[in-house]
Amino acid sequence: MLSLSNVNKSFGKLAVLKDVSLTFEAGKSYALIGPNGSGKTTLIKSVLGMVLPNTGVISVNGKDIKGDDQYRKWIGYMPQIGRYPDNLTIGQLIDMMKNIRAEVTDVDEELIDAFKLYKLYGKPMRTLSGGTRQKVSAALAFLFKAPILILDEPTAGLDPISSELLKEKILNEKRKGKLVIITSHILSDLDELATDLVYLFEGQVQYSNLVEVLKQETGESRLSKAIATMIKQKELLHSIAP
Repeated sequence: MLSLSNVNKSFGKLAVLKDVSLTFEAGKSYALIGPNGSGKTTLIKSVLGMVLPNTGVISVNGKDIKGDDQYRKWIGYMPQIGRYPDNLTIGQLIDMMKNIRAEVTDVDEELIDAFKLYKLYGKPMRTLSGGTRQKVSAALAFLFKAPILILDEPTAGLDPISSELLKEKILNEKRKGKLVIITSHILSDLDELATDLVYLFEGQVQYSNLVEVLKQETGESRLSKAIATMIKQKELLHSIAP
């Protein structure tokens, strides 16, 4: 459903993505991880059309996204930090988004109800706590029933109950056959949510496979330990390479 083929992106002399080729399939949830500066944000922004790769092709449903902004209707995006007009209330923001996407009449307000955001519709965005702002971002990401969901640190800042509600929503959408891509530093969440793992380092794909395969390869039952073992193994191989 979403593929990147030989994607390269540089900012000046700094190469941020180096020949990245990946395929993301519907009905799976992918953990996109890597240290700071590994290229995760640039990859996501490239998929969203916010960054233009120097070379390579990004396709959604088999169609090159270059020069076509209509593909964005297939994507629900939850940013790590949602930035919205300060003077808009929650209700006004949600209504504005519905007006922008007026062609979508069948919307998903499950998270609005679960988070009880309707009780806060009159609150201006500038007055919201980080956690409440995160709930608004989550509700907007799922609102239009997009078949591709890109979620950047989705549970960061959420209270435990809200975090569990969101994780259950993510799992339910994946079960419906949607493609979910998650970036998170909370590896315990990814252990619950991800079927596949993509590990980036210095702009290159170092690992891409099923989470269960990684656990089998490393002999670890927890994702965090499996990732640590995989990184150590790669560092060792690099150190002894001719």
